[in-house]
Amino acid sequence: MDQLQPSSTPEAAELKLSANSCDFYYGTFQALLNVSIKIHAKRVTALIGPSGCGKSTFLRCLNRMNDEIPGTRLVGDIEMDGQSIYAPGVDVVGLRKRVGMVFQRPNPFPKSIFENVAYGPRIHGEKNRARLEEVVERSLRQAVLWDEVKDTLKKSAFDLSGGQQQRLCIARVLSIEPEVLLMDEPCSALGPNSTYRIEELIRELQKAYTIVIVTHNMQQAARVSNTTAFFLKGEIIEVGDTQRMFTNPEDKRTEDYIRGRFG
Repeated sequence: MDQLQPSSTPEAAELKLSANSCDFYYGTFQALLNVSIKIHAKRVTALIGPSGCGKSTFLRCLNRMNDEIPGTRLVGDIEMDGQSIYAPGVDVVGLRKRVGMVFQRPNPFPKSIFENVAYGPRIHGEKNRARLEEVVERSLRQAVLWDEVKDTLKKSAFDLSGGQQQRLCIARVLSIEPEVLLMDEPCSALGPNSTYRIEELIRELQKAYTIVIVTHNMQQAARVSNTTAFFLKGEIIEVGDTQRMFTNPEDKRTEDYIRGRFG
């Protein structure tokens, strides 16, 4: 299988992902209509819109998670570093190593804290214990969780609070050194304090990763993202600089949604 390779050219490094005239179908139902967007490296792009508008479907197109659902198909193309991720022969496992995903609810494995983070490196062939310990510590530090769990790494991940479990899941994704982080409403199941910590973490991770986040929380989108795309009925109505979108949207439908008039 062809392995997608990171591009070394500055021009391509600036533009990390691009969707080009994408339609997406669940069987005969069309969930995305002519979606095009450019996602730039080391920036946070927020996808907003009412429930059922296609934003989570689009997010899962970016690492081909929708491939797991029978009867789905994408028309159009999505490129990463200038290469099609839907081209014949693309190594989907390799793609998902480069494009990690954090889900709506924390989903730790029924394993120890250590083994949750070591899981990814292990399945990708890492057997050296010292190296695994280094990866676990690095990933937990990146997820701002190390100081809270360093003395309890053998304990079950289920002993952690909801917010800690979500940060553990982020550490698990970081352990395989992805280039892109997809986050599907990562704070929707968390309280205000845990949400604040995740948002702080997103701002820190942006320095090293390209992040795409789906959120229903307009304040969260305004706080953490550089670019916002507004989805409605499977289409992108408007995309642009977050500050501009929230203060001076070009489309009245965007303004109505942001102002809470529907959705």
